[in-house]
Amino acid sequence: MSADLDRAIAAKGRHISLVIAGTMLAWLALTMIIGPAINLPGRYALLFDFAALAGLIYAAVNIMQLWRMRQASKNENQG
Repeated sequence: MSADLDRAIAAKGRHISLVIAGTMLAWLALTMIIGPAINLPGRYALLFDFAALAGLIYAAVNIMQLWRMRQASKNENQG
């Protein structure tokens, strides 16, 4: 059971890292490159900021879940 939990923890960690990296890359691309290139008004930058914030909140929730999974794994191994 511990090996399955370790694999789940590793998979969740990879998922979180991809979400954070993808969110930041998309945010930078949209606000710094794509938006100005197609002459989007400045108000769209706020929309992109909120979308990035939502992605980071999603990542933070998953980080808390990962932390709890690791605590459960640690407790399972001790007792």
